[in-house]
Amino acid sequence: MDPDDQVCLCFRVSLRKIRSYCAREDPAVASLISECLGAGTGCGWCVPFLKHLHAQHQRGETPDLRISPEQYSNARSGFHKTGEREIAPDPGAGGFQPPVSPEG
Repeated sequence: MDPDDQVCLCFRVSLRKIRSYCAREDPAVASLISECLGAGTGCGWCVPFLKHLHAQHQRGETPDLRISPEQYSNARSGFHKTGEREIAPDPGAGGFQPPVSPEG
């Protein structure tokens, strides 16, 4: 994602705003990111991604989501329809992966 792409689509909170908030406030827990313009308090889609960004910040890395805004938005639409996430943060790999299917 580019810095001006939105992580919290409900409240239009960009990656840049989250990065700035983390750098300025150094939140002890990911849930405090909600103080950044309400991020994560709407539909709940972005909560795991906020946790991912917080974990990166805690490790001294620049928080980033390696996914296109289009993929992110489309996956959120699927989440709203089914309640299931098609993508999930994968902190170990530094990016995202589709959920594992029961077959494999």
